[in-house]
Amino acid sequence: MSNPVLHAFFLGRAFAEVLSEKVEESLTEALSELGKFDAEQRENLRQFIEEVQLRAEREATQGTTSTTTTTTDNGSSVDLQETIDDLRAEIARLKAELKNYRNTKA
Repeated sequence: MSNPVLHAFFLGRAFAEVLSEKVEESLTEALSELGKFDAEQRENLRQFIEEVQLRAEREATQGTTSTTTTTTDNGSSVDLQETIDDLRAEIARLKAELKNYRNTKA
């Protein structure tokens, strides 16, 4: 290869081919990793949803055994907002008792 122009042409062509292969390899690797990450996240989400559904079913099963209907003296049902307020008050009271219990244990 005595002609420097011809030498530069083949050198440039070889450089472009190698660079193209490296870019293709890197892109393929990146897409592969992205696919693995996506699959892992989908699996984690599926497991999370399954756990939430199991807990909800368990709580629903436990809740149906202890659910009672509240009625007033005249037989009509109690206002829903009043029931919610009562439950919130009870939760707050239980939280306070739990905090006191934890403080006495410490």
